[in-house]
Amino acid sequence: MQLQQILTAGLLLAFAFLNLAHSAEPDNKNKSSTMNNQRLGELIKRLDENIKGKPGFWTFKIEGQTLQVITDEKANRMRIISPIAKSEQFDKNQLYRLMQANFDSTLDARYSIARGVVWSAYLHPLASLNDKDFIIAVGQVVNLVKTFGTSFSSGLLIFEGGDSKGLQRRELIDKLLEKGQVT
Repeated sequence: MQLQQILTAGLLLAFAFLNLAHSAEPDNKNKSSTMNNQRLGELIKRLDENIKGKPGFWTFKIEGQTLQVITDEKANRMRIISPIAKSEQFDKNQLYRLMQANFDSTLDARYSIARGVVWSAYLHPLASLNDKDFIIAVGQVVNLVKTFGTSFSSGLLIFEGGDSKGLQRRELIDKLLEKGQVT
């Protein structure tokens, strides 16, 4: 699948997400938090100076991988997504393996399928998100793309009660935290 097609699918997902988010009840418990589109844009720019988009929808790259961040301040939602491949390329056993990984080695990010594409995705309420957790989430999303087909690991932890065993990519997350100046 060409990058343009994948990005178009991401944009369609963004619009679907925003439509769904507008119909959801916003979480007003975290009004004291400072995370918003302006702050998020600043964090993303620290990670990639070539950021594209506008508040509420950004595209940027980490380790050559395209990511999109989609937010809705009114509905208090934030999503990070990155395309992996067309879902039709995978058989039942491979898709089963994704579900196993979602249980024990993906941590906060997840594998998902939408519009015929397998995605790495992370969802979180926007207002309660802090700088460090956002940057760790970016690392997890990239790691799920990079480890797809091997360890299926987000790079942080593996829940020992599941079926996954494998290498982790914690070094990317540490590098991003340093680049984003978050300790």
